[in-house]
Order: sequence, then structure tokens, then C-alpha cells
Amino acid sequence: MAWVIAALVGCIVGGCAVAALAAGEMRRMADFLRRRPAGSNARLTVAAPGEAPARLAGAINDQLDAIQNERVEAMRRTAEFQRDLSALAHDVRTPLMGAQGHIQLALDGVRSGSVAVGTPQGDMAEISRHLESALTRLGDMRMLLDQLFAYARANDPDRQPVVEPVAVHPLLAQILLGHYPEFEERGWEPTVRFADESLSVDADRAALGRIVENLVTNALRYGAGAPDITQRGMAVTFTNPIDGDTARRLDVAHMFRRFYQADDARSGNGSGLGLSVAQSLAAAMGMGLRAEIGEGPTLSVTLDLDAGAEQDDGGV
Repeated sequence: MAWVIAALVGCIVGGCAVAALAAGEMRRMADFLRRRPAGSNARLTVAAPGEAPARLAGAINDQLDAIQNERVEAMRRTAEFQRDLSALAHDVRTPLMGAQGHIQLALDGVRSGSVAVGTPQGDMAEISRHLESALTRLGDMRMLLDQLFAYARANDPDRQPVVEPVAVHPLLAQILLGHYPEFEERGWEPTVRFADESLSVDADRAALGRIVENLVTNALRYGAGAPDITQRGMAVTFTNPIDGDTARRLDVAHMFRRFYQADDARSGNGSGLGLSVAQSLAAAMGMGLRAEIGEGPTLSVTLDLDAGAEQDDGGV
């Protein structure tokens, strides 16, 4: 009988010791979490034996890892936003300063008294040139604001696409016709090759039109020759020859990022929002955009009209 009592006492003492050890371990873990700095890389360790404390510590460390990853991603997004804001400030300031400078030069000519009855034709022509240059820069500014408005609309979470059947070939033909003067000026004749000219897709007509419009504008901006527009399956590909310098400067991994321009000096008159707008609109309709630089070199941008479908022969 004595040995039974001794065994019971041993079990009780052992249980109390284990409970005390577990309680101490829990207090240590709680103290660690309470005192750990928010940005620390320190992770919870296990001092007590057994599977349960190890599993608890592992779960807590997994959560700490997730929180740290979220913090790093937030910092990356903040830095990216600051870069984008700086680029936007540059793009806004450049045409405004240019317009202001030309208007000031025209005003200087007026205030100096050079514009009066009998003014030499050359002085009037100079003032007219400055005013026309100012109008050009204000036009660039308006284009930038239009792109910003389009970007804001494309990324508006409350905007719901109005889906209807849209014939793709006629829509493309209409947009190309609108750019006819630009193609004629360059001496380019776009090639359009549709495997199925009756292709129709359920989409928001205005949004799909904006996507195609931006892809045509992109082809005009970066291309060194007329675009070749090919449809196969549910993919429409815009391919342009480009010069070697453009091919070296273009980063297709970032082409759809907002405010991206191949020219780091941002000396062009683009906003770097066209393809970003196109991608946002495409994503909202379950479509996709991708780009690649090929031999030649060429730049190909493909619109997958059904990004979730299997493409047997479509795209580049």
C-alpha cells in the first residue's frame, strides 16, 4: 500500500513540476513578445522540452515572419510611390515651365514696345512662335492630365465594367483610322492579320477601346516601323520593329508599371501611364497584357482577351 501512496505522491509532484515548468515557459514567451521591438528580427526560442511548446513557438514565429514580410512590402510600396510622385512632379513641371517661359518671352516683346503699328514682320513672327510653343506645352500638360484621369478611373474600385459583346476587328479598324494622320506622317502602313475577323468578346466597349488605343499609341511612340497586328485564338499581338537603343533601354518587366518610361531622363512628352491604364482595365475584365523584346529587335505587346483560357496558338 505504501508504494501506491508513494507513486501517487510522485505523480502529483511530477505533475506540479511539469505545470510549473510550462507556466514558466509561457511567462517567458509572453515577456519576450511584450518586450520585443516591433521592427526586431528576433524570434521565439523554446526552453522547455516537449512537442507542444515547440509547435506554439513555431506558429508564433510564422506570424512574426508574416508581419515582417508585410512591413517590408509596405516599405517597398512607399518607396515606389515616392519615386512615382517624383516622376509625376517632373512630368507636370516640365511643360508648365516651358509654357511659362515662352509666354514670358512673348510678353517681354510686347512690353518692350516692339509690337506696334508698323512693327517689323519678324518681331510679330517671333512672338507668334513663342505663343505657339506655349500652346504645344500646355497641350502636353492636358494630355498628361487626361492620362492621370484615365488611370484614376481604371483603378477606381467602385467602377463596374458594362459588359457586352464587342467585335474586336471593327473596333481595332476604327482606332487605327483615327491615327491615320500619324501613320501617314511616318510613311507607315500597319499590317492587320486576323485569323477570325468575326471574333467577338464580352467586354466593356469603352475600356477595351481604351486598351487598344493605348497599345496603338505605344506602337507609335516606341516603334521604328509600321506595326504588325496579329490575332490568333483569343490573343491580339502588336509587334513593332524598334531600334537597338530603344531595345537596350526598355525593361519589359516594368513596362506596365505606372509612370514607367524607357527614357530615364523623362525627356519625352509621355506620361508613362498608357500601358499601366491598359493593364488595369484588362485585369478588371479578366484579360491580360504581356510584352517581350524579340529578334530584330522587335517589341511585341500581347492582349490576351481571355487570360484564363488555354492558348494553343495565340500570343508571342
